Order: sequence, then C-alpha cells, then structure tokens
Amino acid sequence: MDADKGGDRPVHEAYPDPERQHHGDPCDNALAESIIGLVRTEVIKLLGPWKSVGRVEWETLKWADWYNNTRLHSAIGYITPDEEEAFYASLNAAEKAA
Repeated sequence: MDADKGGDRPVHEAYPDPERQHHGDPCDNALAESIIGLVRTEVIKLLGPWKSVGRVEWETLKWADWYNNTRLHSAIGYITPDEEEAFYASLNAAEKAA
C-alpha cells in the first residue's frame, strides 16, 4: 500500500469518510498552480531573500489580501472585488424590494 494513503492500514481505515475524499478537478488544479506561480513571482522571488518562514507567511497573507480585495480585476471591469460585491449586493437588495 501507498504510504500516503495510510501505510499498512486498510484503505477504509485510512479514509474513514468517503465524502471527504476528493478526486481533483483539472480546472481546480490549474487555477491553484496559476495562483502559486503568481505568489512565487510577485512575493517569493521579488521580496526575498527571506530570514524566516514566518516572514514568508506574513508577506504571502498580505499579498493574498491585496489580490482578493484591492487589486483591479480585468474580468469585472477593472474594479476591486469589494466594489463588485457591493454592486451585486445593491442589485439583490433592489430586486428584493421590488
């Protein structure tokens, strides 16, 4: 048996809950690899060399916050995700009020 799947234990013991097993979607994997590539380019290589793992984690968290909340997204008309969410919320509120 494969060591990462429970070593010598039977599979049903290594993965007791079949609902928690995921068989990866290639599109999810591609998106994750794309984001990892951005982090490596925009944080790890640009801001290094690093003195501690904690500093890498902190800068990565700051980058993720910027990426998710502050940067202008071309796919949504060069506005921030926060602005898009506020606009969407106002549309939903208007529909509920009507």
